[in-house]
Amino acid sequence: MLIIGEKINVMLKQIGQAMKDRDKKPIQDLAVSQVQAGANALDINAGPATKNGPEIMQWLVNTVQEVTDVTLSLDTTNAEAMEAGLQVCKNPAIINSTSGDRAKLETIMPMAKKYDADVIGLTMTSAGVSRDANERVAIAVDIMTAMAEFDVPVERLYLDPLILPVGVAQNQAMEVVEAIKMFRQLNDPPIKSVVGLSNVYNGTPERLHSILSSTYLVMLMTVGLDAAIADPMDQRLMESMKTARLFKNDILYCDSYLE
Repeated sequence: MLIIGEKINVMLKQIGQAMKDRDKKPIQDLAVSQVQAGANALDINAGPATKNGPEIMQWLVNTVQEVTDVTLSLDTTNAEAMEAGLQVCKNPAIINSTSGDRAKLETIMPMAKKYDADVIGLTMTSAGVSRDANERVAIAVDIMTAMAEFDVPVERLYLDPLILPVGVAQNQAMEVVEAIKMFRQLNDPPIKSVVGLSNVYNGTPERLHSILSSTYLVMLMTVGLDAAIADPMDQRLMESMKTARLFKNDILYCDSYLE
């Protein structure tokens, strides 16, 4: 299970201000803390980055790379900022993300090929989020077809079925579960999957965040989820993930866990 730390996000007040001030310390402290808590990769979310986007993204990437060498997931809707970030990544990165829209695919796939990057493919289009698992799979096929067209190995793809907040779209929780099962049938070896886990509790009381995300993560892992953009500093979440890996036999020797 790949855990991509979600905390370096322009929407967080502390990070947004640090980006504005070009203050490295809060960003580097959070990068180190997430890795120490168990993150295997770090998401760097610069948002729209409409002003000085390329410069901001390169500064963020270099700032994080000064303190850790884990894989970076670059998250911005600004294509120029995305490529600028990819240019300075020391290791192959993850592009977060593309949708099933043709224009988006034509922008992102050449970057993925040029920089040997993995791609998160959101199973949605400009028409909105898919209504059920079948619609998610149809868009997944479009994304896979585009990868072949642009000569990007399908092994670099992470399909994201798009979690919606349980408080407003309760019926979608199981559609995501079903979509992940169906994604695995699209290719041999199976296509990898990823979710933005925190979306599940958006709009709910804070006291419910940990139990909602940890329970849902275990449910998704049982049907084959490969990665989650999540909060690695949530101890319950990380303990649930490790316990699920134990029961799934992903951990060869369980003695150290049981002790």
